Amino acid sequence: MTSLIRCLAAAAALSAAACTTLPTADWRPPAGSDLPVRAEREDAPFHPQEDYQCGPAALATVLGSAGIARRPEDLTAEVYIPARQGSLQPEMMAAARRAGTVAYRLPPEPNALLRELAAGHPVVVLQNLRFDWAPQWHYAAAVGYDLDASRIVLRSGRERRLEMTLNDFDRSWAKAGRWAFVALPPDRLPASAREADYVAAAVALERVAPDAAATAYLTALQAWPANLIARIGHGNAAYRQGDLPAAEGAFRQATLDHPEAGDAWNNLAQVLYERGERAAARAAAERAVAIGGARLPIYQRTLDLIAGG
Repeated sequence: MTSLIRCLAAAAALSAAACTTLPTADWRPPAGSDLPVRAEREDAPFHPQEDYQCGPAALATVLGSAGIARRPEDLTAEVYIPARQGSLQPEMMAAARRAGTVAYRLPPEPNALLRELAAGHPVVVLQNLRFDWAPQWHYAAAVGYDLDASRIVLRSGRERRLEMTLNDFDRSWAKAGRWAFVALPPDRLPASAREADYVAAAVALERVAPDAAATAYLTALQAWPANLIARIGHGNAAYRQGDLPAAEGAFRQATLDHPEAGDAWNNLAQVLYERGERAAARAAAERAVAIGGARLPIYQRTLDLIAGG
């Protein structure tokens, strides 16, 4: 019996296992919600998994839905750990970032998952198909749901369209901490996006795909115009691309929105200096030094550069 067969058997028999005593979450939409009764991304790619390769298969489905064609075998070297016969969550999200998408971890709640599916965003979900004391971890790609029928639709294992009851799915999902993420193009905001979490995802993307992160920062600013990290990230991206006017505009806006942000004043000073506006640059650098904080030595070096120039 292969690992895959064991996995599917566990999923089918989940309601009969000892874990049925676990409480399940409330999958009913909140009062006043505009969530549709049913939704499904029928065109989401399907990749039948090989043994222990559920991670690459689920990730390929989600990336393909975002317009990035990847085969599971293309992703295996990035996410699969032979010694563990599986893939760890950090590797899954890192691979999504390397593909140029924003890997956004969902809040661990049913409504967040349903909102993403209603928006047409397939979701990588982690399940424990057995017990806490003898877990069988499994990744699947959720692609749809039907609230009237109390079912969720998954690309899972060798099943292109595996339907599970919401209760059975939730038991397996809850035993994995209700862990899930979407991988979206940087110009698309997750339906369940929370400001701090999304901006953190954009920062993580910048480490491996700075151009994609620049777009993600703009996406964040469209939703949260006063976000300091996104505004500075946008300015840094413009500076890196040699667009000093755009960088100046971003940093100046950051100082207006957050007048006590030393980083914004310091970066504005640097750009003004490079644009030949020495007096304004010095004033901005002096403001950064006056604000101080953990990066005071950096601010002081900027001021020294300007004063000595």
